[in-house]
Amino acid sequence: MSTDTLHIGKVIGDVLDSFTPTIKMTVTFNKKQVFNGHEFFPSTVTKRPRVEIGGGDMRSFYTLIMTDPDVPGHSDPYLREHLHWMVTDIPGTTNASFGNELASYEIPKPNIGIL
Repeated sequence: MSTDTLHIGKVIGDVLDSFTPTIKMTVTFNKKQVFNGHEFFPSTVTKRPRVEIGGGDMRSFYTLIMTDPDVPGHSDPYLREHLHWMVTDIPGTTNASFGNELASYEIPKPNIGIL
């Protein structure tokens, strides 16, 4: 597993410190897999994504946090982080629907750059 796209997209360094991935996570909206740098039409993200968590042990639990790190836009992120979704206690080898949803999914609504 590589973090190269997270470096290119400036997620590492701006939002997260450098890390070594230990499990695989797959995110899909309407059967379209999410990759760093790919754009989605607003109509594609109206419902929460399916998030599958890898790992080899259902006794390991994970937390999912979906944020927008540069609200309202990349050039002037004066509001900074905005929480779109939070799920805790997701067992390894399952998906986010098996976890405890602490913050309901909120549709991303960029003010600029809407496709």
